[in-house]
Amino acid sequence: MNEKLLSELSARLAEFAAANPARDLEKNFRALLSSAFARMELVSREEYDVQVQVLARAREKLSALEARIAELEARPTSSRSG
Repeated sequence: MNEKLLSELSARLAEFAAANPARDLEKNFRALLSSAFARMELVSREEYDVQVQVLARAREKLSALEARIAELEARPTSSRSG
């Protein structure tokens, strides 16, 4: 008798959980948030970290090029003409 009662109670709870409007609200909220995040064009932390590294390398190259230009500009004018 107890087994039958537990099975019936379990079935009713499962039915109640399936018909629960909170589950639909959760799905709707997820879809709404997903759509909002897509419109914001957010990037993942991994993508952000990659771009930080790319920017750091670009800054290093820019600094080296600026130093090279300063070096070339500091040379006497007579050595530039050919």
